[in-house]
Amino acid sequence: MDLLDFNGEDMYFDEPVSPEVESLLADAASRYGEPGAELSLLHAYFLEPQHLSVLVALYRYFYYRHRYQEALIIADRAIALSAERLGIRVHWRELTEAHLGHSVQVSMALTRFLLLALKGAGYLLMRQNRPAEALERFEKLAEIDTSDRLGINELLSMARNAVAEEQIAGAGDNVRFLGR
Repeated sequence: MDLLDFNGEDMYFDEPVSPEVESLLADAASRYGEPGAELSLLHAYFLEPQHLSVLVALYRYFYYRHRYQEALIIADRAIALSAERLGIRVHWRELTEAHLGHSVQVSMALTRFLLLALKGAGYLLMRQNRPAEALERFEKLAEIDTSDRLGINELLSMARNAVAEEQIAGAGDNVRFLGR
């Protein structure tokens, strides 16, 4: 499957939000960096918790504020919501090409969004110095995206190196402990 083939589908941001949520998102954008921006985003989320535009706005806010754990929670919510909309009834760890084959029949754009959210979650885990968890997500993406359309190979390599470094450091700690 070609993960770049959208066939003119609507994207998540093409779905309309209520006027109140639209106003809250605009308010948050105009007050970025101020405490009120986060409150507007959270209010929008409480009004439309299943709207991907609201989730993306929250994700970006937390990401650019270097609040990676909160951004990860939002990324995982976006993954679960996308999977639900696509009719995928398994956790991301169990995703197969067969699942994606079905999901692209529903929406190629939403399938790609799901996979990019999974990539983003892995990246956030790397930023939090949690490379083993990131590696698990990146390996799943590499297994599914054999053509590397999502550009996962470099991140996969970085995660593998970080995990190897952790293992070496851990082995050194064990040797020092045993040598006491």
